[in-house]
Amino acid sequence: MNQPGLRASWPTRPAVLTDPAGVSERSGRVLAPGGGGRSAESWKKDIVRQLKHRDLSQHAMFQDLIRFYTQLLEKTSLAKGILSCSVRRPSSDSSSSVSSLLQRNNQLKKTTGELAYQVVELQQQIKIKECVLEEQHARLSEEERRLAGVLDARQELQERVGQVQEKNGALKMEYDVLLERQREAETRLREEKVKEGHLLEDMIHLKKQAAARMNSRNERRSRARQANLQKELQTAARSKVTVDSSSSAPTSRSTSPKKENHDPESTEKPHTRLFRSASATSPRILNSIRELFEKRRGHSVCSLEEDLMCPVGICVSARVPVRARQALEAHEQGINAVRFSSSSDLLATGGTDRVIKLWEVRAGSLTHRATLEGSTEGVTCIDFNPTGLKILAASYDKSALLWQRDESVPKLTLTGHSRKVTAARFSSLPHQVVTGSADRTIRLWDLHRAACVQVADVPSYCSDLVCSENSIISGHYDCKIRVWDTRTVSCVQELPAQGKVTSLDISSDHRQLLSCCRDDCLQLVDLRRWSNDRMCFRAEGFKCGSDSTKAVISPDGCFLAAGSADGAVYIWNFSTGKLETRLPDQHSSSISAVSWSLSGEHVVSVDKRGLAVLWSDI
Repeated sequence: MNQPGLRASWPTRPAVLTDPAGVSERSGRVLAPGGGGRSAESWKKDIVRQLKHRDLSQHAMFQDLIRFYTQLLEKTSLAKGILSCSVRRPSSDSSSSVSSLLQRNNQLKKTTGELAYQVVELQQQIKIKECVLEEQHARLSEEERRLAGVLDARQELQERVGQVQEKNGALKMEYDVLLERQREAETRLREEKVKEGHLLEDMIHLKKQAAARMNSRNERRSRARQANLQKELQTAARSKVTVDSSSSAPTSRSTSPKKENHDPESTEKPHTRLFRSASATSPRILNSIRELFEKRRGHSVCSLEEDLMCPVGICVSARVPVRARQALEAHEQGINAVRFSSSSDLLATGGTDRVIKLWEVRAGSLTHRATLEGSTEGVTCIDFNPTGLKILAASYDKSALLWQRDESVPKLTLTGHSRKVTAARFSSLPHQVVTGSADRTIRLWDLHRAACVQVADVPSYCSDLVCSENSIISGHYDCKIRVWDTRTVSCVQELPAQGKVTSLDISSDHRQLLSCCRDDCLQLVDLRRWSNDRMCFRAEGFKCGSDSTKAVISPDGCFLAAGSADGAVYIWNFSTGKLETRLPDQHSSSISAVSWSLSGEHVVSVDKRGLAVLWSDI
């Protein structure tokens, strides 16, 4: 039985009920006759007021509680109606109906208790949610504070960005001004270079004229000295010189001085005069002969004694090394070049530590002899002159340097290349050297004048070169080997290679040319034929370790040697074309260069870590 008027006056959110039994007591007082109407009305108004207040503050969190409490009120209203009916109309079966109503009342009380327990649980859940909500509010406030800090930082960064943009604008303007100045300076530099070229041509022309005049004067003086010498020789040939043996004895002069003074013979004086004339003429003759045939050199770096060829031993049969005799840390950094002297008793090594070290080779060991300084950057190539008294080196500092063997400072520095010098060799003439560079030029230098006399422009990077009679052979990165005529400074032939050329070596008889390429192959060309036919030498495991790896021919021309990236030395037999031996277990890094002594007894290999190993067959 529903009571619409009571449900309409009940609020959407009930008050918290802590005692379920109180509900039944109040409902019992409502049904009691007498003055229970006023108390019920006041109680309902109070409840309605509280619930409205609660409804305003907590509407969303009490939906489940409202639904359960509404059901409870419906059941309570039903019980009130049944009790009021029973009071108004008693019947004969009142006892049975009262008992059933009491049972239902007890069930309702039980249900009311359960609902009240659920209400308590929901209140606890509400408290927990309120705590969570407070934590979220705290986190939200913290995030808002962080957001405010981030916004402030963003504002500061924007201001800094504006300042940096202003500075960049100013720097851009300054850069444009400097760029314009640089262009003007480059224009002036080009003009100055053109003027310099003209001045250099004029100076060379004047030097040539002065040299021609000096040569003419020297020639006239030489002819005059020669004519005087011929006259003196003719006079000396016509003169008769007699020497008196008795007058030359000191005992006769000392024992009879008076007799000598009163000697009536007048032939003694002419004899003495003729003897003195001959003795005075002889030194002049010798001096004239010496001046006639001796070359005047002034302040040249070459002397007559140094240009005389020293006897050099000939290697009849080179020995194939089988084991390492000595391994030593020759340099603090990597070694790029190694070379034996013509006498095979001196070894030179040069590397990235900017020095050249000389080692004496005695009894199968290397002993440090001297250190040559003067290069400002790493050394790329080393060469001895035929006498072994001079040492030539190429450097990364765009120059080539010349030392005397017993002097630690360079005697001459050849500058003119615009990039690093990769190769430097003595030419067939004792007073000339040849250099190759990464600036794509090959230069011929006169050591007497300490100046460049010829320049050849090449189409590619020059990695190495060797010299033969009246010719220069160069290897390049464009897979070409070029032959140049030193008399005309022109390329007379091009030979193709299978890869970048890293090094060149020429046999002692100048008949075979060896090239090492980046395709892990060694090629041997017969210079007598000048054809594209060549022999290729490969081996399993051999790999060219860098763009400057150097290979050599044995002094007897029977073997080829090269270092590999795996730290082993590979030696091929020229006649069979097969690998003769492999020397491992000494180098832990890529081998950069090898050198075979002209005596054929030793081979030296160097690597990128500064290690030098002396190999021998003993």
